[in-house]
Amino acid sequence: MTNHLNTLALHGGDGARVVGEPLAPAPVLSTTYFTHPDAVGFSASDLQADAPHFYTRWSNPTLELLEKRLALLEGGEAALSFGSGMAAITGLFSGLLKAGDHLVLSDVCYAGVAEYARHALPRQGIEVSFADSANPDNVAAALRPNTRLVHIETPANPILKLTDIAAVAAIAHAGGVKLSVDSTIATPVGTNPIALGADYVCHSLTKYLCGHGDALGGAVIGRADNIAALRKDVLIHHGAVLSPFSAYLILRGIETLGLRMDKHQANARAVAEWLERHPKVRRVLWPGLASHEQAVLARRQMRNFSGLLSFSVNSDSAGVARQLAERLKLVSYAVSLGKTKSLCFYIPTEDILRSSFALADERTYRASAGDGVFRVSVGIEDADAIIADFEQALK
Repeated sequence: MTNHLNTLALHGGDGARVVGEPLAPAPVLSTTYFTHPDAVGFSASDLQADAPHFYTRWSNPTLELLEKRLALLEGGEAALSFGSGMAAITGLFSGLLKAGDHLVLSDVCYAGVAEYARHALPRQGIEVSFADSANPDNVAAALRPNTRLVHIETPANPILKLTDIAAVAAIAHAGGVKLSVDSTIATPVGTNPIALGADYVCHSLTKYLCGHGDALGGAVIGRADNIAALRKDVLIHHGAVLSPFSAYLILRGIETLGLRMDKHQANARAVAEWLERHPKVRRVLWPGLASHEQAVLARRQMRNFSGLLSFSVNSDSAGVARQLAERLKLVSYAVSLGKTKSLCFYIPTEDILRSSFALADERTYRASAGDGVFRVSVGIEDADAIIADFEQALK
């Protein structure tokens, strides 16, 4: 599958070729479809896998094509799209967890997921343990008899910490527990978690899969029966449906995914190596660097190291953040990641520990992040132009 990723990104899930039909699929924006009493029931509880489209909150031709393509790219049986990456992960949690259950979560992950796990899940009677999943033994130690799900993010936002997916999958399955992996930063170009033992793969489609920063979306990929259950029990009733037009934009972005990720990786390498030599820079975090603490795992688990890196500075991090925001001319001082255009944003350690993360070992995070990290989503501009922009802004 991997050798044909670029082909799947362009053609995966395509229907039969018909003379006179458009080569580029147009978005189907209709919310409702012609139906018949014998075709589909009025209740979503009666929804069958082979049911025709009925209402776009249930399914839609454009979403169906996107879901087929995502499943093929990740080596899964099926996929389900959502209105955002957060909706995908919270939907997965909602579908798998109930009061009295226990979740083990990577202690460094997307801030929105960490905040949801800290604040919302306990109100639903769901217990949460945060584990430094960089060491699989920590995950094993966190498991309980009522653990139902382990959720990891690798590489983890924002310090690019890695988790050994195969090792954690073996630990989880030995305890009868499911494993979900947020692979947004790695993308299907870099890692295929299902092939390494994961039960579910989550993506914020907003990021690299869309690639242009103009559409929100999320997805969960897994076994067909599990995805069908999520559609019935979560998507249809929660209503966090992806816009068909956004799905169209994401499909268009996916067509160049492989090419873009090659350029993102090459540029990230150039920028990371330049930053490592800069006198103001304390540390650079990027899985493709030989200096990365988990470089061996990165080379074993990732085929592409992606375009996201972080760096910390020797002193006055807040002052440097203001300096970059005011002086950068090519790179945009803005949140998010995975766009064609380069982005930079400062994430203070004190803020994220106060509001987002519940760390198993705060010292480990501080050792990587210092006072805070400058998260750089390296775009596909000319690498020397990106470097020149940072050089003049850091003076």
